[in-house]
Amino acid sequence: MSDVEITAVRDAHRFDEAALEAYLQAHIEDFQGPMTVKQFEGGQSNPTFQLITPNRTYVLRKQPPGELLPSAHQVDREYRVMHALWDTEVPVPKMYCLCEDPSVIGTKFYVMQMVEGRLFTETTLPTLTNAERKAIYLELARVMALLHNVDLAEVGLSDFGRPGNYYERQISRWSKQYEASKTEQLDDMDTLMAWLPDNIPAQERSVVVHGDYRLGNVLIHPTEPKIVAVLDWELSTQGDGLADLGYLCQEYHGESYEDDGLRNVDFEATGIPTEAEFIAQYCKHAGREKIDNWHFYVIYNMFRSAAIIQGVYKRGLDGNASSGKALEYKDAARTRSARAAALLREYTG
Repeated sequence: MSDVEITAVRDAHRFDEAALEAYLQAHIEDFQGPMTVKQFEGGQSNPTFQLITPNRTYVLRKQPPGELLPSAHQVDREYRVMHALWDTEVPVPKMYCLCEDPSVIGTKFYVMQMVEGRLFTETTLPTLTNAERKAIYLELARVMALLHNVDLAEVGLSDFGRPGNYYERQISRWSKQYEASKTEQLDDMDTLMAWLPDNIPAQERSVVVHGDYRLGNVLIHPTEPKIVAVLDWELSTQGDGLADLGYLCQEYHGESYEDDGLRNVDFEATGIPTEAEFIAQYCKHAGREKIDNWHFYVIYNMFRSAAIIQGVYKRGLDGNASSGKALEYKDAARTRSARAAALLREYTG
């Protein structure tokens, strides 16, 4: 188990706590001060804070300080999708309020329920038993399928994302974000940006796509291998659910955010499902028989991850990253794009 690290609010992320407390007093039923504010170490994009009051603990997510890239850090989207999913089978925290007025604490923010659970950031779950590892990974696949089975119209998310081809939009978006945060020439990124738009598979249906669905963004029940909350919905939109599946499964082909991923794991010795077993579990709960063009979804996600992590590193250089770890990702975009390009060569010959 990895405990969530909570610290004092870092200097770069300080805001008017009295103004926040006054706002919450007016907008959250039963809110009572006094309030103590602490900061979570995680959350590379949107700074996340713990709000401790005498009768309840809340979580606040806000945009980071400084100049923001276009279409990034949309905390209002996070709030909307979790609020919409509250009455579905998808486990999400309860939403309390959204503030889109930057005059209160300097940026948009929202406040949600503090869910008690375990957060695991080591992909191989080294502290657990084989049975627990297997159960948690199969639960990841099951809950992902639950999300993709949600009817957009029923939960009021029919307009959640622009119409048109999801992958065309995403490839264009992340290519632009990468170029905006580029710090060195990466030939493999150029190769991927040229290949991906010309090799997009047909999309079967539109669903809610989480956009960052992985082990480190779910909370596990304190004693059971059960997901109690899916977190960090900043990149969520309407699109192809196979994008989420390919995103998590890229860990079978390279390093994860925090470690070496599942590329060299002994699946029989650890109990962790193989990529084929994970995909089969997803298909079982999503009502699918098979997935064509699987290599596209993995390569696309490795490209997208490289673009995202490049943005994190650039924010670290600029001094407005959400975590002090941002500068550790100097070579991450190079490594991920190289792995994606190698996979592309493997599949295309």
